[in-house]
Amino acid sequence: MEGFKIDAEVRPGLLNGTVKAIPSKSQAHRALICAALAGGQTFVECEGTSKDIEATAACLTALGANITRVSKSARVSKSARVSKSARVSKSACGSNGFDVHPLKRSGSAGTVASLPCGESGSTFRFMLPITGALGREASFLLEGRLPERPLSPLYEELIRGGCVLSPPGSSPFDISGRLMPGHYKLDAGISSQFISGLLFALPLLDGDSELQLTGKPESFPYIELTLAMLDIFGIKPEFKDMVFYIRGRNNYRSPGRVRVEGDWSNAAFWLTAGAIGDSGITCEGLDMQSRQGDRAILDILTEFGAQVIINGDSVTLQGGRLRGIEISAENYPDLVPILSVAASTAQGTTVIRNAGRLRDKESDRLAAVSDMLRRLGADIYETEDGLCIKGVSSLNGGDV
Repeated sequence: MEGFKIDAEVRPGLLNGTVKAIPSKSQAHRALICAALAGGQTFVECEGTSKDIEATAACLTALGANITRVSKSARVSKSARVSKSARVSKSACGSNGFDVHPLKRSGSAGTVASLPCGESGSTFRFMLPITGALGREASFLLEGRLPERPLSPLYEELIRGGCVLSPPGSSPFDISGRLMPGHYKLDAGISSQFISGLLFALPLLDGDSELQLTGKPESFPYIELTLAMLDIFGIKPEFKDMVFYIRGRNNYRSPGRVRVEGDWSNAAFWLTAGAIGDSGITCEGLDMQSRQGDRAILDILTEFGAQVIINGDSVTLQGGRLRGIEISAENYPDLVPILSVAASTAQGTTVIRNAGRLRDKESDRLAAVSDMLRRLGADIYETEDGLCIKGVSSLNGGDV
């Protein structure tokens, strides 16, 4: 076809073998932020990186942290302390990661920090309240659809708390003023990232604060990830009756070293490939006790009819006769694209609900997934907050 460029041509084959899980992007964001706010040097063990992780590191660097990517030949300083709760080894030798020297709370008076967020929603939504808590004047550089993605009610709460912000949708997006301690309120059904951002920021303030959650919480496992990382760094908000009680003047304490675990979100793609194929696929380096919400992939694929074999930190998925199921995706929306692939050839109908937030990602993921799979031969259509997929005998291939 004239003017059409083929970026990649994929031909079917037998998928089997073993892959190693990449580091959890969600946990890496949180570890880098806490390390940059801590009172001493921290080695963040992270075997890989991504554009989103690099965006968070770049924003923290712009605010005054010193973050260095470390190869396996490097060592963390001998003075670094080790926290048992962080599941760390005694030395950074032999590990990849980030050597993080914390930022200075006061910053550079009169300067405007330029924070390059790329397309990372987590980076922007975490760093915005943190920058407000630090009282720093900054300009966030947003790419792609990030300026269009929802920022309310966090936007209104930050203004009410003392920050001066650019109009929603602006890029660059400017912030000035300083966040004040007090009572904050967020609808927990909109974005867990708003909640996590304030949980990082409020301990930095000069007085105690409350963060009240309203509505039905969605993606709550991501909030649990934040609380777990805060706990490693000595920050322990109290949660009672949908309200977080957060002490001000609360110092982040470096554990010396913290390890970023394997990413269940990415592993889900390999595990699903094993579930829909004729031969098993093993994914190594996963924490079976992880707080990552996407660990639910194991239960969901089991419900589809796949065989799950767990051996230490490895999971093997073997195919079976998959059958359609009903999925409520409010706590693991990022699994919807790959679960839709599994559903496409499962016998019967699969209904995915409570995934409407996917329309506000880097793309409208419900529309994109539906379009892609339909081009490949799937029987799929969108609903207001999800997808309905009738299994076919096989996908035919096509241009996507």
